[in-house]
Amino acid sequence: MADFIRFLNFLYKKKWLLLAVPLLTVIAAYFLVQKLPDEYTSTARIATGLVDKTDQGFTGGGNEQQSEVTQKFDNIIQSMQLKNTLNMVSYRLILHDLTQPAKAFHKPSKPVQELSSTEKSRAIAIFNQKLSTQQDLFIESPEEKKLLNILQSMHYDTDAISGNLTVSRVKDSDYIRVEFDGDDPEFTAFVVNTLCTDFISRYSIRLQTSNDRSIEFLEKFMNEKMRNLTGLMDQLKQYKIKNRVLNLNEQARSMYGQIIDFETRREVAIKDVVAYTAALKNIDNKFNPSDRRYLESTLAAINQNIVVTKQQLRAANDIYFRSNFDPKYKARLDSLQNKLTTQINQSTDSYIYNPLVAKTELVSQKLNMEIALELAQNSIATVEKELVRLNRKFDGLVPNEAKIQEFETSIDIASKEYIEALQRYNNAKMQSQQITQLKLIEKALPGTLTPSKKVILIVFSGIISFVLCLLILFLVFYLDNSIHDAKQLANSTDIPVIGTLHKIDTSSDLTQLWHDPSPSKSVLTYRNALRSIRFELDHELTTGKVIALTSLRPEEGKTTLLLSLAHAFAMINKRVLIVDGNFSSTHSTSLTPKAVYVEDFLHTTMPLESLYVENGIYSLSNNRGDYSLFELASETHIAAKIAELKSYFDVILIETPALETRNKAKEWIQFADKVVAVYEAHTTIRDSHTPGIQYLKSLGDTLVGWVLTKATTVS
Repeated sequence: MADFIRFLNFLYKKKWLLLAVPLLTVIAAYFLVQKLPDEYTSTARIATGLVDKTDQGFTGGGNEQQSEVTQKFDNIIQSMQLKNTLNMVSYRLILHDLTQPAKAFHKPSKPVQELSSTEKSRAIAIFNQKLSTQQDLFIESPEEKKLLNILQSMHYDTDAISGNLTVSRVKDSDYIRVEFDGDDPEFTAFVVNTLCTDFISRYSIRLQTSNDRSIEFLEKFMNEKMRNLTGLMDQLKQYKIKNRVLNLNEQARSMYGQIIDFETRREVAIKDVVAYTAALKNIDNKFNPSDRRYLESTLAAINQNIVVTKQQLRAANDIYFRSNFDPKYKARLDSLQNKLTTQINQSTDSYIYNPLVAKTELVSQKLNMEIALELAQNSIATVEKELVRLNRKFDGLVPNEAKIQEFETSIDIASKEYIEALQRYNNAKMQSQQITQLKLIEKALPGTLTPSKKVILIVFSGIISFVLCLLILFLVFYLDNSIHDAKQLANSTDIPVIGTLHKIDTSSDLTQLWHDPSPSKSVLTYRNALRSIRFELDHELTTGKVIALTSLRPEEGKTTLLLSLAHAFAMINKRVLIVDGNFSSTHSTSLTPKAVYVEDFLHTTMPLESLYVENGIYSLSNNRGDYSLFELASETHIAAKIAELKSYFDVILIETPALETRNKAKEWIQFADKVVAVYEAHTTIRDSHTPGIQYLKSLGDTLVGWVLTKATTVS
């Protein structure tokens, strides 16, 4: 808060500067803005179709996100402000003025006036060529650089146009507003309408070209996928024809069923062989050797016939198995079976048995079982051969199945790719019929006169200059490290401040401070401050009488304070002596021209009553010279003289040199009972003053504190 108040005081002192600078700025701005031409504004509106799709019919798509719509608007707006787009407007403007001088928007500039008829024709041709090819002027070409300078001189260049052009979306609507400010109403309308129509044409062509390229690419991509799919399907067909594959799954299923059937038949035949072999062995065990010989000799002829029939039956049975049980072989197999049965019956009807033994039935069973055993054994061999053939044929189907699956997988992938490509192609075709069409729904009319900005510019110039001036003053105040008040001084030095004396006119007699019947406010303030300092010093002098006044630098107001304190103590009936101990300065000496010198006082004996006295104040001046106190007399002698003075006076005020002189000030301070340090306000404590401050702190209780002099007050 204290810093803020101090800043306000600082501003108050600079009040005339704060008033003068804005006032001068306003006056200068007033005369400058009088030369500004009037401004006209033309406005046009473009419908984009991005939000309002009424004119597009059925789109077939979902609603776009707001962010996508906003991004499309931004792209259109930025495209309208591209340098190449504005260059086309520049070309049309300059061509208008060159081809129709009577209707020119601006007066011909000096470069235009300097063009010859040939050069003008050449310029028109180049501008038309650049306009048709939509190219920019190349600054590397001297000829085109000259044309660019012509555009700039007529204020038709892109920088001049973009500086007065505003392109924006109308809130969240479907429209884009295009505004242009200029010094001629026809000029502003021409710029806006030319920009809108040219951009709409270029945008539509660019969008259509982009869509055509996309459709062409998608069509080629779709045809490629279709050819790939057709090729794979043709490869599969040729492979099936070459490998005689009709229906691989059905063939494999039928063949696998046959293998299972034959394996079942084989198991049945093996079981029959085992059963018949065991049965025949049991029958043989029931015959004795003589019966078997009789039986074998008797049946030899019959058995030959039966063996022949069995061979024929075995052959027929083998053919029947290999034909996969074809019915046409079944008749022959049945015929041979009946013939074999008849032959077996004949063998049993013959009287071949031992009459003593009735084993006819066993012999018949044995014969039938032997035939069945041979048939079963023959069936096993036939079934095994057929199983080997079927397995070999089934194994041949596995590579076909793998190859066909490979073809079918490739065809499935190719089919999906083709369908996706077809869908993308159809979508692109549909979207190409629904391209967003920009429409100029509101053409720009000749510009209307805009409210004058001159007053606003004048007011702003004053405000800106005032703020700038205020900012500069704040920086000056902020960067100012000087001491302005007692609090700053105490905080910076860690030494108390016993009083503050403001600036006062010291050219007149200081006695008027106390005897003026109607003092001014500043005199009254100064007088009260002196009383406060006098009270503090009088309180400190209970055990002494000598007060030394010193400072960090010369010319900080020690003499004024010395004389002011002398008068202040005299007002309370104190016998006061002032001693000018600052040999290198003569301020106090010049104020008391008839005073006795310190040098004479130290070397001679004189009554103290003979000292110069004025207004009840005694004084000892010096004769000036470059020497110190101890160079005038010994320390003992000086102490004796000081004691002599203390015996006669109530208060002895000594002005010492500044602490910059080091020993000169310290020699006087050595004989002082109290020390008062004087500091001039609005000055800065520097690093060179640090030893002097440390010395004052080392004095301890001898040091009373600072007196801040030459402070300023706000009247």
